[in-house]
Amino acid sequence: MSDTIRRTGSCLCGGVQFSVSGAPLRIGLCHCKDCRKASGSVYSAYAIWPREAFESTGIVSTYGTRSFCPTCGGRVAFVGDDEVEVTIGSLDVAPTDDLVPEYELWISRRETWLHALPDTEQFEHDRPTTNTAELPAPRPLSDVVAGD
Repeated sequence: MSDTIRRTGSCLCGGVQFSVSGAPLRIGLCHCKDCRKASGSVYSAYAIWPREAFESTGIVSTYGTRSFCPTCGGRVAFVGDDEVEVTIGSLDVAPTDDLVPEYELWISRRETWLHALPDTEQFEHDRPTTNTAELPAPRPLSDVVAGD
């Protein structure tokens, strides 16, 4: 028997189901306009797994790179060539303390009444795509940036 964690999730009506296996590569929050519009919320909480850790059943529709259930409209996943982004809220079991965001993206669009998550990297826009060993040390940023 494998010790690998397997998480399941689905759309709202259950017509599209998926699973992810193993630990995610990274976990984050995004405040960008696309995530806000797609989720209907002021941010999106998600985890990224390797593409080979993701399996799904059911019929999906897509808009750009986002997939969703054509029956209920529930967001399923962003499936890329190498990685899959799963919204944490689409998982069947509420996450325990092992799915904690490590960073926040597009904090320039974060609502003023939301505060930075403690001990997370903060990025004004997208996360750099270079090797993490080459990234500059994160700098503390104010929750409210003048001029935004």
